[in-house]
Amino acid sequence: MEEKLTPKLKLRKFLATLVQSIRNAYYRFQGYDFHPSVILERNLNLDRLNHRGIHIGKNTLVASHATIMSHDHVKRVDGMPLMVDTSIGEKCLIGIGAFIMPGVKIGDEVIVGAGAVVTKDVPSNCIVAGNPAKIIKSGIIMNERAEWENWPGLNIKDGEG
Repeated sequence: MEEKLTPKLKLRKFLATLVQSIRNAYYRFQGYDFHPSVILERNLNLDRLNHRGIHIGKNTLVASHATIMSHDHVKRVDGMPLMVDTSIGEKCLIGIGAFIMPGVKIGDEVIVGAGAVVTKDVPSNCIVAGNPAKIIKSGIIMNERAEWENWPGLNIKDGEG
């Protein structure tokens, strides 16, 4: 079914896309390693001490108030904070207020629940939630818009559930 957009909605969609593109370019200019297709919502807390240590794969959505760290003040090398790489794979969804600790590697097609604190590496195709984050479901499949494809009881292809 084709979606009809009013001129006002078309303008809003265009402006939202433009703002998102500018936001991504700004972060990439600072040295963050984000694929151009990444969707970054407002009010993110991204590590400012080690920009190059944060890597986010294509078609990933990071919700507002998420925190992603890439340095550790407790572990020090020659009096300086330890700089590490923190990676988020492709087609992931990072929930509102999630906290990704330094050095964590999150696989492809992962959903991180709102407010989760990810302290350890996360394998691909799963959902993690809680503090500390634990796997609550495995074997999920995400589509190109970081949406859960095989949601239980929902047939997405024909809209029946």
